Amino acid sequence: MSQDLIAAKRYAKALFDVARESDRVAQVEQELGKVIAVLNENPDLFKLIKHPGIEADVKIGLIKQIFDADVSEVVINTLKLLIQRRREETLEAFAKAYSKIASDALGQASATVYTPVELSEAELGTIAETFGKLTGKQIRVESVLDKGLLGGIQVRIGDRLYDGSLAGKLERLHKTLNQSQAL
Repeated sequence: MSQDLIAAKRYAKALFDVARESDRVAQVEQELGKVIAVLNENPDLFKLIKHPGIEADVKIGLIKQIFDADVSEVVINTLKLLIQRRREETLEAFAKAYSKIASDALGQASATVYTPVELSEAELGTIAETFGKLTGKQIRVESVLDKGLLGGIQVRIGDRLYDGSLAGKLERLHKTLNQSQAL
């Protein structure tokens, strides 16, 4: 694990502890998501924030100017700390680490659903409910269109992949047939 990732997780844990004390875990997660979304939508701004040749005070001024109205003081102060400690490169990893810690604490998990066709909100709701029962967590579903799938569905929750795709079923059938022939 890289030093940047380790540092990102430490900062995320520290922010989580502060957010939990003030009962704002979900709010801080949303605010971090908003910050990362704005930075990703404006790649030049993100490059500027990450650039090692630009003074920390200039970067902090930009962060305050852009996010002060939409983001709580605790998030601004954490971003300030990351910049002062030259950890700007870890912003995305930091936000992901915080999201994971917060989701675990709130009994939530994110699922990415891969399908060859667009799913309705009702179908996504059914998937969330089914996998919620399976994992014991409240599932947030993100749908991804994957034209490479012949049919069926794949669901990724964390590091685990639930493969109900046609290709996955054929592969399992192939393995089963090969095993039965070996006997």
